[in-house]
Amino acid sequence: MSNPSHRKLTVRVVEIQGHCPVYRVGDTFTIADGYKLVSECAVCMHALQSLNPYYVPLSRGLAPRELGIAGQDGAAYVQCLDPQRYTDGGTVTFRVATEGKEVSRPSSIEQHDNP
Repeated sequence: MSNPSHRKLTVRVVEIQGHCPVYRVGDTFTIADGYKLVSECAVCMHALQSLNPYYVPLSRGLAPRELGIAGQDGAAYVQCLDPQRYTDGGTVTFRVATEGKEVSRPSSIEQHDNP
């Protein structure tokens, strides 16, 4: 059963620097209901680590700009942790699109007084 309070995330490979043994540009997978990974292609566990800090807030409607990961088109962008320049692997950039309305953080969260 789908959770209406969570937005579906569609993650698409938009760029690969070097050689990635898992992904090709255009590959996609989704995160449904805030936690269900749905994919017809292989999913790299290393690449998932770059999504971990963001998939819950994005699936709950927080705007990518609020997280500091928005591209010019408003979608979220993250990249995998493989530093291809040093490993001869491939650094993959992902575009994360959300379905549904975004929400803003309450002003009480935005304003922290640091002593």
